[in-house]
Amino acid sequence: MKKIVEIKDDLIIGKNGDQDLTADLFIPSEGTENGAAIVFVHGGGWREGDKSQLRGYGILLAREGFVCLCTAYRLSQEALWPAQIQDVKCAIRYIRTNAENLKIDPNRIGVSGNSAGGHLSLMTGLSSSDPNFEGEAGCNEVSSKVKAICAIYPPAQIRKYDNSDPIIDAYKALMGKDAEQVDYDKASPLLQIQKDFPPTMLIHGSTDSVVDLSDSTDIYKKLVDLGVPSELHIYSEEEHAFDSQSGYGRSVAELQNLFFKKYL
Repeated sequence: MKKIVEIKDDLIIGKNGDQDLTADLFIPSEGTENGAAIVFVHGGGWREGDKSQLRGYGILLAREGFVCLCTAYRLSQEALWPAQIQDVKCAIRYIRTNAENLKIDPNRIGVSGNSAGGHLSLMTGLSSSDPNFEGEAGCNEVSSKVKAICAIYPPAQIRKYDNSDPIIDAYKALMGKDAEQVDYDKASPLLQIQKDFPPTMLIHGSTDSVVDLSDSTDIYKKLVDLGVPSELHIYSEEEHAFDSQSGYGRSVAELQNLFFKKYL
C-alpha cells in the first residue's frame, strides 16, 4: 500500500483579533490511520521561523498513520508572552474539535517541538498553568490537554537577565520589559512540572551551543524523580538543530514514531 499523505496548507484554525492563526494539516492515506494526532511546533527563539520548518516531520509521521498539524504562532515581535502558548493550545483544541472528521480519538493527541517549539510543547503539559495561557483564539469549549510530549533541544527555563539587550536576549524579547521574575518562573517548564505531567521524550545534541544540554538533562532528572515516564536521547557531538540534516532528521522521526505509538 502506498503511503500517500494528503496535505492541506494554510488552514485557518483560530483568530486573534483580526489576525488569522494558520496551520498545515497532514492526513494519512486511507487504511493507514492509527487514530492519533501530533501537533508540531516550530523553533526560532520565539521570534522567527514558521510552520513550514517541521513539514518533514509532518509528512514522515503521517506516513506512519498519525494525523499531523504543523502550526504557526505569534512571534515575540508580534505579541509578547503568553501569546505563543495561547496559539499552540488553540492548535491542540482545533485538532480535538475536528477529531471525528479527522478519524482520531480526541484523547490521543500529542505535541512535538524543536527549540523554542520544544519549550512550548513542554508548557502544554502543565495541568496547573495560568488560565490566561489558554487564550481566546478559538475552540475554547474543548480541552487543550495532551497525552504525550516530545521536546527537541528545548529551553527548560526562561531566565531573567538584568540590563540585557532584548535584541540579543530572546527571553527578554519574549517576556517584555515589564515582566517580573514570577512571570519568568511561570513560563519555565522546569520550575512548573508536577507528577501528573504527560510521558515525555527529550532529544538533544551533546555540544549544543544555543540551548545547553543541561536544559534537557535537568528536565529529565525532574521527570524521573516525579515518576513520569520519560526518555532522554543524546546525540554525541551534535549542535543545535542537528536534525536539519536528513539522516538525523529521519532518525529523530523514527524515535518520535516509536514514542508516540507507545504513549498515544
